[in-house]
Amino acid sequence: MIRILSSAVLYALALVLPADASAAGFAQREDVRAFIEEMHEKHGFDRTRLLRLFRQAQPQPKAIKAILPPKDPSVRSWHAYRARFVEPARIEGGQRFWEANRSTLETARRTYGVPEEIIVAIIGIETLYGRNMGRFPSLATLATLAFDYPPRADLFRRELEALLLLSNETGQNPLAYIGSYAGALGMPQFLPSSLRNWGVDFDGDGHVDLTASTADAIGSVANFLASHGWEADGPIVAAAAVTGDRYGELVDAGILPRFLPAEMEAYGVGPAVDAPQLPCALIDLATPNEATEYWLGYRNFYVITRYNRSSFYAMAVNVLSQELKAERTARLAAR
Repeated sequence: MIRILSSAVLYALALVLPADASAAGFAQREDVRAFIEEMHEKHGFDRTRLLRLFRQAQPQPKAIKAILPPKDPSVRSWHAYRARFVEPARIEGGQRFWEANRSTLETARRTYGVPEEIIVAIIGIETLYGRNMGRFPSLATLATLAFDYPPRADLFRRELEALLLLSNETGQNPLAYIGSYAGALGMPQFLPSSLRNWGVDFDGDGHVDLTASTADAIGSVANFLASHGWEADGPIVAAAAVTGDRYGELVDAGILPRFLPAEMEAYGVGPAVDAPQLPCALIDLATPNEATEYWLGYRNFYVITRYNRSSFYAMAVNVLSQELKAERTARLAAR
């Protein structure tokens, strides 16, 4: 989930696409030609080949429409977000995915220290276990966001560069990549830079394929989390209650774990009785017209937000993982 200021949204809406962009594609644009020259100078790409590719890539205005945040950020609801992702189809589908890939998931846990239920939950939330991997042409989508979406242009320009480098490394036609409206790829929805940095050949067939290889998807999710500091057997969250008027200082301090639960007491934060005395952050999960939930987010919670920089996302992964684990435990006991 990408969040931006409302003023940036208005700016983006005013500059979504040049009037002739759909007809001309990208190849005739000065900013695109400057990018092509940069790719030639930095990485040795052939200018003519890149021009040909961008001539074939057509702008994707639907990607910009999809990526814009809500006009009114106050409508964001943790309860609605949770209901969207922690629901019967993902729990039932997760049981089938877990059972079908139990050996691979166990190997990933032993290799990277990431529990099976966390890996299954992330793939379930991202693509419903590979059912919804996106239908946007990745090159055209990333070009649209890189050159026609100013609020996040730098990010998507880097990802466009990464996609072209990835295609060179794998020998795959850049026009063949299909993914989400944000350019994410495969079952775990890795951006191209993440695929290049943390994708792993977990099935041992000589290449990384996050679309067709469930093993590679599982291993890559585990590798991503481990590489960002996942602590094996470490806590994720603990419930908290707040009083007084100082706890907002901890919320404003961000989600990087830096306070012990005992230190939070001076700010009016009362953690659960058995909360681990480890560095954590105070996480607020708001729902309009309902009481805000407060949690202590530990290192592993923060690591999940490196996958998607949203506290809602990280908590949904945590909740779904617990539902998946409980359901699997019950089914195994009933056998």
